[in-house]
Amino acid sequence: VMVWLRRTTHYLFIVVVAVNSTLLTINAGDYIFYTDWMWTSFVVFSISQSTMLAVGAIYYMLFTGVPGTATYYATIMTIYTWVAKGAWFALGYPYDFIAVPIWIPSAMLLDLTYWATRRNKHAAIIIGGTLVGLSFPLFNMVNLLLIRDPLEVAFKYPRPTLPAYMTPIEPQVGKFYNSPVALASGAGAVLTVPIAALGAKLNTWTYRWMAA
Repeated sequence: VMVWLRRTTHYLFIVVVAVNSTLLTINAGDYIFYTDWMWTSFVVFSISQSTMLAVGAIYYMLFTGVPGTATYYATIMTIYTWVAKGAWFALGYPYDFIAVPIWIPSAMLLDLTYWATRRNKHAAIIIGGTLVGLSFPLFNMVNLLLIRDPLEVAFKYPRPTLPAYMTPIEPQVGKFYNSPVALASGAGAVLTVPIAALGAKLNTWTYRWMAA
């Protein structure tokens, strides 16, 4: 009974992680309206999402030991976000109020690394984590280019209030960097690796808990 309870709790934990990732995404998805800080928000959003994907996906993948599990995890996150997107749309918000992140291709690269290195955990952390951090901003920017212009959406659907820290100021796009994708990919590639290692370590702690 205890073994069944621990395994059930573990899989419920996986679902909870995916749901929480989605909730954070919904909050971050509003960045599309922060027109003055759009590229800065894109960089922060990309780093947070790539690290979040890496820690959950590698945790789940190493637990099962099956390449393809990371993609399954990313699919769960995507489905939850589309459901949330539909809920917001039903409440009267514009269709592009939430931009659903493109997690799945990056998760596929993580799975591919794990499969190609014959289930080598360290390769999955270093190579797979780097690929996730590098690729997510690229896939997400392509996604943003395919939806309506954020400025158009923002002006057609003005926010009634803005928090003090979001008071519009003169845009500084291009002053410090010219490519948000390059900045997000570079920072993501560095930060996603240690976060992926954390996911692997969490997996080790889970095994010890289940064996107790």
